[in-house]
Amino acid sequence: MVSEKTGVFDVTLVRSRLISDMLKEVSSSLKERGYNPINQIVGYLISGDPGYISNYQDARSKIIKYDRADVLAIVLEEYLKKIK
Repeated sequence: MVSEKTGVFDVTLVRSRLISDMLKEVSSSLKERGYNPINQIVGYLISGDPGYISNYQDARSKIIKYDRADVLAIVLEEYLKKIK
Protein backbone atom coordinates (compact mmCIF):
# COMPACT_ATOMS: atom_id res chain seq x y z
CA MET A 1 0.00 0.00 0.00
CA VAL A 2 1.32 3.46 -0.93
CA SER A 3 1.32 6.12 1.75
CA GLU A 4 -0.55 9.30 0.90
CA LYS A 5 1.53 11.39 3.29
CA THR A 6 4.21 13.62 1.88
CA GLY A 7 7.70 12.72 3.04
CA VAL A 8 10.08 15.42 4.17
CA PHE A 9 13.65 15.16 2.98
CA ASP A 10 16.12 17.42 4.76
CA VAL A 11 19.11 17.98 2.50
CA THR A 12 21.04 19.81 5.24
CA LEU A 13 20.95 16.72 7.46
CA VAL A 14 22.24 14.55 4.64
CA ARG A 15 25.03 17.01 3.81
CA SER A 16 25.97 17.28 7.48
CA ARG A 17 26.22 13.50 7.75
CA LEU A 18 28.28 13.24 4.56
CA ILE A 19 30.74 15.86 5.78
CA SER A 20 30.98 14.26 9.24
CA ASP A 21 31.65 10.85 7.70
CA MET A 22 34.25 12.35 5.36
CA LEU A 23 36.05 14.03 8.27
CA LYS A 24 36.18 10.72 10.15
CA GLU A 25 37.64 8.96 7.10
CA VAL A 26 40.20 11.70 6.41
CA SER A 27 41.18 11.81 10.09
CA SER A 28 41.65 8.05 10.17
CA SER A 29 43.79 8.12 7.01
CA LEU A 30 45.97 10.91 8.38
CA LYS A 31 46.39 9.08 11.68
CA GLU A 32 47.45 5.90 9.85
CA ARG A 33 50.13 7.89 8.04
CA GLY A 34 51.46 9.25 11.34
CA TYR A 35 50.06 12.77 11.07
CA ASN A 36 48.15 14.70 13.70
CA PRO A 37 44.75 14.88 11.96
CA ILE A 38 43.58 17.98 13.83
CA ASN A 39 46.67 19.98 12.87
CA GLN A 40 46.51 18.86 9.26
CA ILE A 41 42.79 19.49 8.79
CA VAL A 42 42.98 22.88 10.51
CA GLY A 43 45.93 23.80 8.31
CA TYR A 44 43.92 22.92 5.23
CA LEU A 45 40.77 24.70 6.39
CA ILE A 46 42.66 27.91 7.25
CA SER A 47 44.96 28.06 4.24
CA GLY A 48 42.99 26.26 1.54
CA ASP A 49 46.16 24.36 0.63
CA PRO A 50 45.22 20.72 0.00
CA GLY A 51 48.88 19.81 0.53
CA TYR A 52 48.08 19.56 4.24
CA ILE A 53 46.04 16.44 3.49
CA SER A 54 47.75 13.22 2.44
CA ASN A 55 46.70 11.43 -0.74
CA TYR A 56 46.68 8.18 1.26
CA GLN A 57 43.34 6.40 0.84
CA ASP A 58 42.14 9.33 -1.33
CA ALA A 59 41.88 11.55 1.76
CA ARG A 60 42.76 14.69 -0.20
CA SER A 61 40.17 14.08 -2.91
CA LYS A 62 37.56 13.35 -0.25
CA ILE A 63 38.06 16.61 1.64
CA ILE A 64 38.30 18.90 -1.40
CA LYS A 65 34.88 17.74 -2.60
CA TYR A 66 33.32 20.02 0.01
CA ASP A 67 33.53 23.77 0.37
CA ARG A 68 35.77 24.66 3.32
CA ALA A 69 33.11 27.00 4.74
CA ASP A 70 30.61 24.12 4.76
CA VAL A 71 33.10 21.89 6.56
CA LEU A 72 33.81 24.59 9.15
CA ALA A 73 30.08 25.16 9.66
CA ILE A 74 29.52 21.45 10.35
CA VAL A 75 32.47 21.28 12.75
CA LEU A 76 31.25 24.33 14.65
CA GLU A 77 27.66 23.06 14.69
CA GLU A 78 28.75 19.70 16.12
CA TYR A 79 30.92 21.41 18.72
CA LEU A 80 28.15 23.73 19.85
CA LYS A 81 25.74 20.77 20.19
CA LYS A 82 28.18 19.06 22.54
CA ILE A 83 28.73 22.02 24.85
CA LYS A 84 25.06 22.76 25.44
